[in-house]
Amino acid sequence: MNNELFPFATHWWFYGGFTAVVILLLALDLGVFHRKAHAVSFREAAAWCVVWVSLALAFNFGLYQYTLAHHGEETARRIGLEFLAGYLVEESLSLDNIFVFVLLFRYFAIPAEFQHRVLFYGILGAIVMRGIFIAAGAALIRYHWVVMAFGLFLVVTGIRMMFAGDRPEPGDNPMLKLLRRFLPVTGSFEGAKLLTRLPDGRRAATPLMVALVCVETTDLLFAIDSVPAVFALTREPLVVFTSNIFAILGLRSLYFLLAGAVDRFHLLKYGLALVLIFVGLKMTVFTGLPIAVSLGAIAGILAVSIGASLILPPPAPVGGAGTGTACRPGGPAPAHQ
Repeated sequence: MNNELFPFATHWWFYGGFTAVVILLLALDLGVFHRKAHAVSFREAAAWCVVWVSLALAFNFGLYQYTLAHHGEETARRIGLEFLAGYLVEESLSLDNIFVFVLLFRYFAIPAEFQHRVLFYGILGAIVMRGIFIAAGAALIRYHWVVMAFGLFLVVTGIRMMFAGDRPEPGDNPMLKLLRRFLPVTGSFEGAKLLTRLPDGRRAATPLMVALVCVETTDLLFAIDSVPAVFALTREPLVVFTSNIFAILGLRSLYFLLAGAVDRFHLLKYGLALVLIFVGLKMTVFTGLPIAVSLGAIAGILAVSIGASLILPPPAPVGGAGTGTACRPGGPAPAHQ
């Protein structure tokens, strides 16, 4: 693939303009539409899902038209399909984030009205981290051995995901342990504050800050898988960056839409594992596979895993998961009180 269609040196204005629009959208989101903390309803989440998906599709259409005008029909069609494939992979892998977010918010007993704010700040950090990962990936992907290493990593990650057991407890998060070594943590919420002051004047982290640290760490780990997965579908950093960002922007709405039903998708992890294995093999073995075939295969794998989850009954829930009382309002205070 030609990765010189949108070089940063000549298309810096595209990257800059896109980033500026994203910042404006996030400012409107938090400063206007979610200025007051409130529990996000299913209807509101569904409406925002439609908004973010529509914006992603509108951007893809604009990218197609721009590529058509400068590089012709065949290249424009390929870029449009690559964006769709990358967006689909990112959105599907984001579903696994949602499982973890549900566990985190249950574990730390985060009230529904504050969950949107935690996810909002988490997304700001995620955008910065994805930008760094993509820039590094774009610099490395030109080397054949790096491509092979990325592909092998995705295959191994998919196999491990398929046979992995329960997710780790949020309290075992190493970044959380590091935070508690430098800041005391309150045992109750202080509204929507991330930091507060104790009676003795010391700065302290609230349970919202603790949850945010776990959310950021989770996204860092997922980015290690998801960014190479999109580079397996396209070598265009602009396509990787924009498809990643649109998927991240829609993650909060998707969380509030599906949070109450995540336990129904008990077979989804096998579908996500197969997607990672597939894109890893595409990167290393089936390098000439057309992007339309890849897009169809990814969509088919996800559809089958979701459909099977809805048809087959989920396993009986195991007690104890997500019932920790650490950082619950009025509950036992964490260390360094």
